[in-house]
Amino acid sequence: MKVGILALQGSFAEHASLLRGMGRDFVLVRSLEDLQDITHLIIPGGESTTMVKLLKSFHMWELLERRMKKEELRILGTCAGAILCSYLGMDIDVDRNGYGAQQESFSAELESKQFPNLRGVFIRAPRFKIKSHPQNNPPSPPLFKGGGIKVLAMYKGEPVMVEQGNFLALAFHPEIAGEKRIHEYFLK
Repeated sequence: MKVGILALQGSFAEHASLLRGMGRDFVLVRSLEDLQDITHLIIPGGESTTMVKLLKSFHMWELLERRMKKEELRILGTCAGAILCSYLGMDIDVDRNGYGAQQESFSAELESKQFPNLRGVFIRAPRFKIKSHPQNNPPSPPLFKGGGIKVLAMYKGEPVMVEQGNFLALAFHPEIAGEKRIHEYFLK
């Protein structure tokens, strides 16, 4: 296993600090060469449009797409990273800043059987859109566009942590709350 944190823009330092505290080795991914041998990639929160532009200008986007299609890479995307997961093929629709603007940021207790007592920090957080969810039919608009989505955490009846194949997408920031369990789950 070789873990990388996309370090072009965003909250990569917080993820690095969390992994260091867990005793995990990792590399900061800043070039095409850094991305070549990674098996697990963390895409942090930040500005998704800027991240995509940088990934494309550094010729990393095509490799990410190719490796995801071949299922050679696992991705954990937090906040803006979750938006990139949807661009890279995760079968979700994402409403950017769906939980409000910067001044409407908040922290809240989340509903999760997998991760009891989970707290989420939401900063300009995206909202995941679903077509149907077998366990709950949320009162909000449809939230998933396809099958194979596993909901791992919810906030007020809406999914905020979802997994599909090699993708794990979070609307919130576990690295800011110092929450290690999600990274442990991703790296298992």
